[in-house]
Amino acid sequence: MTWTLRPSTPADAGWIAELRAEVMRPDLERLDRFDPLRVRERFLSAFAPAATRIIVVGGRDVGSIALRGAADGWWIEHFYLRPDLQGRGIGSAVFAAVLGECEGPVRLNVLQGSPARRLYERHGFRLETEDPVDVFLVRG
Repeated sequence: MTWTLRPSTPADAGWIAELRAEVMRPDLERLDRFDPLRVRERFLSAFAPAATRIIVVGGRDVGSIALRGAADGWWIEHFYLRPDLQGRGIGSAVFAAVLGECEGPVRLNVLQGSPARRLYERHGFRLETEDPVDVFLVRG
């Protein structure tokens, strides 16, 4: 399936917040942490359009990924893909492309028990630290 990335704009915030709630809901419910308002507010309070790109498939906006610079490398954040498109190789291809832009360590966090962790580990991420809710991974 062909995909592209486009720059994000402030107008993307609303639909990405909704996508985040949809994508994260199963894991947050499993962890007894789902709050429909908080899941959206956390995204909206941290949304940085300049660091975020939109995943486009077939002319439709279907996901997002953010790459934030840090003093010691990079953070990948807000990586969401519509559930009906997951498992088709799009996420892996987007992830690999964005990782190819990074020099130095790259970090991210994922919820405990999330199947997304397997994707990250296939791309060379390893456990850095964890708590009862979050798993922090690093590569490089």
